[in-house]
Amino acid sequence: MPPERLVIASRESRLAMWQAKHVQALLKGLYPHCEISILGMTTRGDQILDKSLSKIGGKGLFIKELENALLEGKADLAVHSLKDVPMEMPEGFELTAILEREDPHDAFVSNQYDSLKQMPKGAKLGTSSLRREAQIKKKFPNIDIVPLRGNLDTRLAKLDRGEFDAMILATAGLTRLELTHRIKASIPPEECLPAAGQGALGIEILSQNIELAQFIAPLRDILATYQVSAERQVSRRLGGSCEIPIAAYATWDSYQTTLHLKALVSNIDGSQTITAQASALITHFGQAIDLGNVVADALIRDGAEHLIASLGN
Repeated sequence: MPPERLVIASRESRLAMWQAKHVQALLKGLYPHCEISILGMTTRGDQILDKSLSKIGGKGLFIKELENALLEGKADLAVHSLKDVPMEMPEGFELTAILEREDPHDAFVSNQYDSLKQMPKGAKLGTSSLRREAQIKKKFPNIDIVPLRGNLDTRLAKLDRGEFDAMILATAGLTRLELTHRIKASIPPEECLPAAGQGALGIEILSQNIELAQFIAPLRDILATYQVSAERQVSRRLGGSCEIPIAAYATWDSYQTTLHLKALVSNIDGSQTITAQASALITHFGQAIDLGNVVADALIRDGAEHLIASLGN
């Protein structure tokens, strides 16, 4: 029997609520007689805006309160932007579905310049990501990169007040909030490789809730699931967190049968960067994980673990 009532836990930012409402609409389409509501919540990651994520506990700060709501029975599922989800799920929780992926690329947003190449020496570029910072510094060392926190609307307001000359933001978020007119240029992977899971939404539930997992299963996108799983496996193997500049990006061939995965790990200023890539025919989940392991092994052979260890010194 379909569920009679479901509660979705979500952060209260406009983008997070869009994501929750998107899942709400998809589930309503599957189960029109089910009452589906959204429980908006403020997380520690939303509250602490004067420090970078890498200094206050990382990605888990955006989901802990939502997980507590699941544990306490206040909500049945939580919707996350997957790039905000830690690589290791806490015991008792699982990502039961990865949805169709939005554009995973980074976007250059500015009121003054059309591209990173146009930015003069000393211009201020805002980003919340060490991954972006490392890659941009390597290619554009004269740009002044400034830490950026806050939700998407807050960040754009800071740009409009002149606090920044430009920003790097996720294309997916801008697209979902119908703000693509703010994008001056899409940043190609050759210039800035995306984060693992960027552009994808994930649904988290209690792992014991097998029946709910079955209800949610029709929302799974198999192509996105294999892509994101391969990407996240690289980051998982390398201890991926907000404190480490790691990127991983998987793309399908034109037949959607062969997956190509490229990843990198870097120091903060981009002066030391290790890259690896591999391709494989993917027909089931385990092969996507294997591909992630192949790329992670190559990074490790080339010194990734030593580079990561040096970041703590």
